[in-house]
This record gives sequence, C-alpha cells and structure tokens, in this order.
Amino acid sequence: MNYIDAHVHVWTDDFDQYPLADGFSPEAIKPPIFYPEDIIGHGKNSRVNRVVLVQMNHYGFDNSYMLDVMREYKGVFSGIAVIDTRAERPDDEMRRLAKEGVRGFRVYQGDPVEEWMQGPGYERMLACGAEENMAICPLINPAALPSLAKRCEQFPDAPVIIDHLCRIGAGEPIRQAHIAALCDMAQYPRVMVKVSAFYALGEKKAPHTDLAELIQRVYEAFGAERLMWASDCPYQVQGEYSYAASVELIEQRLDFISTEDRARMLRDTAAEFFF
Repeated sequence: MNYIDAHVHVWTDDFDQYPLADGFSPEAIKPPIFYPEDIIGHGKNSRVNRVVLVQMNHYGFDNSYMLDVMREYKGVFSGIAVIDTRAERPDDEMRRLAKEGVRGFRVYQGDPVEEWMQGPGYERMLACGAEENMAICPLINPAALPSLAKRCEQFPDAPVIIDHLCRIGAGEPIRQAHIAALCDMAQYPRVMVKVSAFYALGEKKAPHTDLAELIQRVYEAFGAERLMWASDCPYQVQGEYSYAASVELIEQRLDFISTEDRARMLRDTAAEFFF
C-alpha cells in the first residue's frame, strides 16, 4: 500500500522566475531550497507516492511555483494555495485556481483572535468552498477555534481542514482543555484535521509517542475518515528529525488505530479529497 503526504512545502532559489514577496529575503529562508524531487526521494523510502503541496508564505499570493510543480508532475501533487482574504472577490480567485488543480486554501489566524474570521472575504471564501467543495485550511492555535466554529455554523457545507492538530503542544505543553476544544469541532461534519508536524509538537523528538493521547482523542472524536497524516516537510527532515519517524508513528506505533484506519489516515482521506 502506498501513502499520501497531505502537507509539504517546496521552493526554489530561482528568485528571478519566482520572486519572493515583500518582507522576505533569501538569507532568511531555511532550508535554502526544497525541491519536489527532494520530497519524492524521502517518500520513496516510506511508500509515499503522492503529495499535497501547500503554498509557502515567502511567495505571498503568487502560487506560480507550486502550480508549475503540479503541472510538471501531474497526478503526483495536489495543491493548497494562499490568496488574499481581504480582496474584494477572493471567491473568483478560488475558482480560477481550482481549474489549475488546487483543492484548498490556507488561511492564518489574525488579531483579535476571537474574531479573526470576520469580514466579507471569509464569507465569500466559505460560501465558495461549500459550493465548489474546496477546503479552507486554517493554520491556527486553539484560541482561534471559537471564531472558526462560528463560521462552521454559518457555512456547514464548507470543507475545513485544520492544520497540524491545531498546533496543540507547539508553543506550550499539551493541555487537556485544548484537546477538548479541538475535539469539539468534530460536531461539524465537514471539519477534518491533519495529523501532522510531529517535530513541532509535544516533546518534539522521535519516536513522537508522547503525542499518542492527543492523537487518540482526536481519532475517537473525528474518526479516521476525517483525519489525514502529513509530514510538514521540509521541516520534518531537518536536523535530528526524520521522515520515517513521522510515517511510522501512524503506521506502526499507535495500537489504538486499526489496520483499516491506518490506511484511511495515511492515504484514503487525502485521496478522496485532494486527488
């Protein structure tokens, strides 16, 4: 059985063809490059043969590099773009990018966090997502969940895919209240969660089994059909971290996940939505 990595960033050092957005410099980009060939190589050793690309923030709203990679490796990569949520018609840009194979749109929490999803841009995006079955993909912390929940009430048919277990345990210890808040989002049927970025959560070291309780609670709340594993490369392969350790946590180390559900988390959930 082959797997799908549902969250990977790629970029190049060809800044002439793919310029950086304002405020970013080549010196600040770490690692300096991460090509599609790099993730393909890491994936081969762990039976990963398809990947969902996520637009890197240092390209701003210019999704050109990601789209070019998707065209070059047709069928290997799907995509999550970044667009301007404050634009007058972000829904028009969503539909345009959907024709290029994009299936989701990454968004970031803002201030004040209690109402970060307010505004006409998010209304148009969520309405378009519901109509076209395209996901809103929030990179958020637990404090941002209430504002997201309000939008899920308003747009129950809009797919939402929460990145990286809502970053629980990223900047502070894993807290039961945060787990409960994320699990409470399971009441909205179109909400999914990426079980990902293990290098950044909890103890932040392999074999990442300290994340077992967090993952089990989310697994029991959402079910494997609404969970998708992802590495968040290139960061999962920097320094002491390894791609294999990320795959193996779901594939081998969590006894509460059935064989059938491992297949769902490692392949089927992402395949059904992104491919």
